[in-house]
Amino acid sequence: MGGQTILLTVDVEDWFQVENFKQTIDFSDWEGCEWRFEKGTRVLLDLFAQCKVSATFFILGWNAERAPDLVREIQDRGHEVASHGFHHDLCSNLGQDDLLSDLKRTKEVLEHICGSSVQGYRAPSFSISDNVITALKQLGYQYDSSFDSSGLNSRHGKLDLSDFRKTGFAYTDPDGFSEIPVSNLQWGNSIIPWGGGGYFRLFPASIFNWGVRNILKANNGYVFYTHPWEFDPQQPRVNKASLSNRFRHYVNLGRTEQKLHSLIKSFDQENFMSCKDYLLSLSTVGSVVSPPNPIMSGDAVSKLSKPNESVETPSS
Repeated sequence: MGGQTILLTVDVEDWFQVENFKQTIDFSDWEGCEWRFEKGTRVLLDLFAQCKVSATFFILGWNAERAPDLVREIQDRGHEVASHGFHHDLCSNLGQDDLLSDLKRTKEVLEHICGSSVQGYRAPSFSISDNVITALKQLGYQYDSSFDSSGLNSRHGKLDLSDFRKTGFAYTDPDGFSEIPVSNLQWGNSIIPWGGGGYFRLFPASIFNWGVRNILKANNGYVFYTHPWEFDPQQPRVNKASLSNRFRHYVNLGRTEQKLHSLIKSFDQENFMSCKDYLLSLSTVGSVVSPPNPIMSGDAVSKLSKPNESVETPSS
C-alpha cells in the first residue's frame, strides 16, 4: 500500500456537552437543550463520502441512545464506531467503579445498536490514565486514542508507555493493547498541538497543512480529530461562558467544512483509514495487534512526562 497514513477521527458530542461549557450548562439541562449533533455528523458523513475516505467516530453513549439510526448510518457508510464514554465525564473525576460502569455501559449500548464489537475508545477531553487503560483492557477494548504528549492542557491525561513497543505511529503493550496518539508537531524543543479541534480552526490552512506534512515526514502518519459542532455555525450561543471559552469554541466555525475538505484533498495521495483498520494493517505486515481483545492507550515515547521528547498529541 503506497503513501502514508492519515486517521480522521470524530468525537461525536454536541455543543452543550463540551468541557468548556460545563460551568454554564449542567448535565441536568441536557434534555432541554437543542440536539444538533446529528446535523453536524451528517455534514461530516457527506464530506467523507464526497472525498471517498473512511474515519473513526468516537460516540458518546448518551447520544447513541437518542440517535441509534445515526450510529447505524455511520457504520453502514463504511466508518468505524467507537466509544467516547457515556456522559463526557472526565475520567479523572470518576472512581474506578464508576469508570468501569461508564466504559461498560457505552460499549454495550453501541454494540447493541451496531450488532458488532466496539474495539476503540477516546477519553473525554483526552483525560486518559494508566488506570483507564487497565479498565479498558478488563472490558475487552482493544485500543485507545487519547494521549496528548504536549502537556499543555491540565485536563489531558498522562501515561507510562515504557512497556509499550512502537510500530508505525501506534504503541502496543505486551498484552496487545494499543495506543494511537493524536498528532502534535515537534518544533525544536517544543511540542505544538496539531491534531485538530480549535487549533485547526485557528491556524491558516497553508500553515496547518505545512505542519501536517512535517508530521507525516517524521512519523509516516497523522491523526486528526474534530467534532460535529465544529461544522454547525448556526448552533446556539452560550453567552454566559467566559470570553476565552467562547472564543475557543466559536472561532471560524463557518470555515471548518471547507477547510477540512481542502485538507483532505491536499493529501489525497495518502491512505485514509479507520483506527481499527490501521491497527489491522500493522498486524498483517509485521507485528502488533493481537486477537479481538486488549490494545492500549498512550502516545509519546516511554513516559508522557518527558515534555521535550518528540511525539504526538491533541487539544480540544
